[in-house]
Amino acid sequence: MDNLIYKLFQNFQLSLPELSLSNLVSWIASGSIMFGGIVPYIPQYLQIKRTDNADGFSTYVCLALILANLLRILFWFGHPFEFPLLAQSVIMLATMLVMLHLCTQVKAMQEISTRKRKFTDFDARYFWQWSRFRDYVLFLAVFTLTGALVNYLFLGFFVYVELIGFLAVFTEAMLGSPQFYRNLQNKSTQGMSVQMVCFWLSGDLFKTGYFVVNEAPMQFWVCGILQVSIDVAILLQVYCYRGQQPRRKVVQAPSSAHIS
Repeated sequence: MDNLIYKLFQNFQLSLPELSLSNLVSWIASGSIMFGGIVPYIPQYLQIKRTDNADGFSTYVCLALILANLLRILFWFGHPFEFPLLAQSVIMLATMLVMLHLCTQVKAMQEISTRKRKFTDFDARYFWQWSRFRDYVLFLAVFTLTGALVNYLFLGFFVYVELIGFLAVFTEAMLGSPQFYRNLQNKSTQGMSVQMVCFWLSGDLFKTGYFVVNEAPMQFWVCGILQVSIDVAILLQVYCYRGQQPRRKVVQAPSSAHIS
């Protein structure tokens, strides 16, 4: 038994790559790609948690990222790419579900209407504005199963695989557009974490460079450039709308300490 453990340990040692500066830089870059994507959402999460107000954050950002990463995973089956990018998708899916859970909780406390909006109502007017977190999970389960079935049927077709890849990165590239539109509607960026957008920009610049250096499929780096452009546009909104209050009135949760 001891000999077996020793041999396994020897094999493990031999399988370890040589520790060099280039390998170290590569490991750091891979780790940044896998976990760096969640960093921008930490200040936004903390801000929503602290203020009990999610009106400044567009949950359509979560929708864009969830769909983009699900499509990217489906794309991987037809056109395998680097493991750090695949791991990034799984980690980002979990992060967006955490963000959705918090936003749903906060909005439930602020809701005056007793009618709960559900996915199974199939009402297009309230798409992605459901009252319960479980309805978002149900929608994503249906989307994932449908996507997996279609993927199974058409995975052998080159055009289909490339289209899935383009849709994945294009959807992710447009993740900032719901936030841009929300700011445009409100004529204000109050409630949105500026830190989050700055992290978006730095992460997207790094990510686009990573795609180019590692010769990722063309869809990745072209849409990376689009993503950087939207980040810059949102930061311009921060400058243009500085000091302005949102146009829409924020509905506060009833409190026994407040007397009108």
